[in-house]
Amino acid sequence: MGRAVKEAQYRHHRTLDTRLAAVGTTLAQWDALRAISRTPGASAHELAVATFQGDQSFGTLATRLAAQHLIERRPGRGRRIEHHLTETGEHVLAAGRTVTREVLAASFGPLDDNERATLLALLRRIGTPGEPLDDQRP
Repeated sequence: MGRAVKEAQYRHHRTLDTRLAAVGTTLAQWDALRAISRTPGASAHELAVATFQGDQSFGTLATRLAAQHLIERRPGRGRRIEHHLTETGEHVLAAGRTVTREVLAASFGPLDDNERATLLALLRRIGTPGEPLDDQRP
């Protein structure tokens, strides 16, 4: 069952990466832009958690996004560095939203509304995001 979930995710992510390339971004970059858009001024650590990356990986990604003029890093309180989208980043994010809506529709199109709701409920039931599974479960 785990392999079937991973295969579906893999196909979905490959399709997203291919389609997002046409708008000048990757899935990892677009996801970072989306996270920054949702929480402007967030720290690198907060954004790493939101995008399922390690701190160092997100830092490397943010450096690339800044070099492409998609984000700005600004000093915050203390040693905190805040992340914000640039106008160019907003445009790439918007173009990526169109792509991701299309890919999501295609990926989950074979399921009807009730099946999608059931799938979502089951996935949420088997684990809380960010929390490790309990080794004591049968």
